[in-house]
Amino acid sequence: MAAKKKSAPKKLGTKRRRGVKLEPTELRAPELAVVPEAGALDELAARVEADGGAVLARYREPLGGHALLFVALPLELVEPTPFQRDVSDAHVRRLTRAMDKTKRFLDPIIAVAADGKYWTPNGNHRLTALRELGASSIVALLVPEREVAYQILALNIEKAHALRERALEVSRMYRELVKFSNETESAYELEFEEPALVTLGFAYEQRGRLAGGAYHPALRKVDAWVPGKLGESLAERERRAGVVIALDDAVNDAVSKLKERGLTSPYLKSFVVARVNPLRFVKGDLPSFDELMDTMTKRARGLKIDKIKNEDVARAGGAPDEGE
Repeated sequence: MAAKKKSAPKKLGTKRRRGVKLEPTELRAPELAVVPEAGALDELAARVEADGGAVLARYREPLGGHALLFVALPLELVEPTPFQRDVSDAHVRRLTRAMDKTKRFLDPIIAVAADGKYWTPNGNHRLTALRELGASSIVALLVPEREVAYQILALNIEKAHALRERALEVSRMYRELVKFSNETESAYELEFEEPALVTLGFAYEQRGRLAGGAYHPALRKVDAWVPGKLGESLAERERRAGVVIALDDAVNDAVSKLKERGLTSPYLKSFVVARVNPLRFVKGDLPSFDELMDTMTKRARGLKIDKIKNEDVARAGGAPDEGE
């Protein structure tokens, strides 16, 4: 009987998570410094130098073995991606104080070459802080493939995303991808996270103070990826956003009437949305996006305001409405 072949010992900390297909390279530390067949990397390095920057190193990252450049770039040529979330002034203030104390910039940004500039999909707060401190240059990990800029947002842990920030980032990315991508929405599942975020992002564009958190739990159950290329599905996403805005109008009207009756709880909007949402009573197949939104909007418009009491709202609890 043939002896059973021993499997290689499992590396410390290794864990196989559901949906992860990556088989990492076996590159050892000294091998990361070897970059064979530079090709496109040479062209990118030449561009950096022509732009007044400098290539500090070439290397391969350890997971996929992809070649990267470690570069110094003129600060005026670096800007955030067009689809990135807005900068948090509080976060920039903390960063500038930390940099002022250490007198060091120790966390390189990630960048891609795009449209005569260098986009950073992960590092906008550090970029802003460095600019406020009066620096002239910045160090970056320069990725040759522009499309990686959209994927890198999933790695962005510089600042935790609120729902509004996440949704707006997705909608901005969507509009940018429409310009050149022939893929479907589902092809960008990693970047978009979930269909409901796409719809909410377009809705936030129309109404900045939308209480998206009140609608998100229902939307994520019935919203789905729209088939067809992004350019074709864009109109449908904008239509769905309009449907959410119409629901918000009906909910706001109901909240105003409750306030006129003397109800002043910070949970009023969440209470109304929960009151008109039929999903908790649904058994079996869920309604479609349009069926649910239509039902909730009609219920909000027909809500019997005179039968609602303060204790009803108090019992509902939950998180305070956004903006309250």
